[in-house]
Amino acid sequence: MSDLRRTPFYDLQAEQGARFVPFAGWEMPVQFTGVIAEHKAVREAAGLFDVSHMGELTVKGPDALKRLQHIVTNDVSKLEDGAALYTVMCLEDGGIVDDLIIYRLAEDDYFICINAGRRAEDVAHFQEHLASFDCVMEDVSDSYGQLALQGHKAADILKAVSDCD
Repeated sequence: MSDLRRTPFYDLQAEQGARFVPFAGWEMPVQFTGVIAEHKAVREAAGLFDVSHMGELTVKGPDALKRLQHIVTNDVSKLEDGAALYTVMCLEDGGIVDDLIIYRLAEDDYFICINAGRRAEDVAHFQEHLASFDCVMEDVSDSYGQLALQGHKAADILKAVSDCD
């Protein structure tokens, strides 16, 4: 697995006994204590998942909204600052390129989370089909690590370590 990329959390996960597998060009942890114990932990409280392999893009500029509206199925204009939208990016014939999450940071500033396995294709689609808009798309994937806290107690856990509501 030496040619696989590692997330910023790899060393900590290895210290905690993670079992790693190759996934989308990354060496990703899939298990620590066991499938049943980890399933129960998430169902009864919460689990923390390393999703640093996901891709991240920014789209900024006067036509950022127009650019996004042009290639996704949901209405990005309904987003307020700080809100997110799950949607799909489409081809001209209606076929799906990939699913993604769009976060509105400001009126002309968006952050987009794309799938690791289709990062190159997604970036190429943005570049190829939307070059005529007055905005800039940048692949910032290598600058981010991501954790996903999931489970019915996730909000309570996050509140204990954050000032965010």
